[in-house]
This record gives sequence, structure tokens and C-alpha cells, in this order.
Amino acid sequence: MGQISGSERRRNEEAIRAAMDRLLRGELPPGGRCDLKTLAAEAGINRTGFYSKKNPNGTVREGPYQHLAEDFVRRLKALHEAGILQDPRDARIARLKAEIDALRERAARRSEAIEKLGEFKILALSRIAAQHEEIIRQRSPQAATGTPTGPRLTAVPRGGQTIGSCI
Repeated sequence: MGQISGSERRRNEEAIRAAMDRLLRGELPPGGRCDLKTLAAEAGINRTGFYSKKNPNGTVREGPYQHLAEDFVRRLKALHEAGILQDPRDARIARLKAEIDALRERAARRSEAIEKLGEFKILALSRIAAQHEEIIRQRSPQAATGTPTGPRLTAVPRGGQTIGSCI
């Protein structure tokens, strides 16, 4: 990469600052995020200018726009710590996670209600069967004379698949 002139560098820095302000206000391009990659794309520069470079002799030199990248990251972190989510995708992810948690809780409550209703159904059916058998027994001709009719069906309160039992 060749050297850039002072005026070109100033123009790039102004473009970076303008893009930085837009991104931190939440004005993101479609598919963009509030990050250095989007900042570089919005400013029209190569993002490698945000990072330090190694010289051939092993020393490290600062990237030409590294100070702006550090300022952007610092401001972004301050906004996140303040609870202001500028990145709509991050806000959407947080909203969807909360919605998933609420749906899981709702599903657990419904499963519990369904289980209780299943138990109630078994009990109700066994009571209905017992009542039906008692009605049949009382309507029979032997019931009028007082003669026992044989085994009688009674309700089983809970427990198995059996609807009734014989006494």
C-alpha cells in the first residue's frame, strides 16, 4: 500500500468520523452491523488501516486510522454498558431470546395443565362409568324386589388405566 497525502488522510478521517457518528446513532446500512468492518465500508476505506502493522524488522507501528478505531470501540462499549443497543440485530437477538424464554415457560405451564387434565379425565370417566352402572342396577327388575344383582362396578379414584373395578 502506498503513502497517502495529508489532505487525503484528512478526508478519510472525516469520512470515518461521519460514518462512525451515523453507525453509533443506529443508522446502519442493510445487512450491516455496528462494527469496524461496516465502519470501513461506510467510510470507503480499507479496514486494515484500523489495525497495527509489523515492520520487517519486527517492530510494530500503529495503523493510520487505529486511533479512530479505538475511539469507535470505546464509544460503542460505553453505549452498550449504558444499555443503549444501537445495533438493531443485537436488539433483535435480545428480543428473540426473551421471547423464546417466555415461550418455553408458557409451554411448560401448558404441559402441566395438560397432565392435570389427563388425570381429571381418567377420574371423571371412572366416576361416570360407576354412575352408569349404578343407574343400570337401580333400573333393573331385581332392584325393585331388593334382590342383589351380582358384581357391581365402582369408581377407581386414580392410578391406572382401569376405568372401574368389580366388587
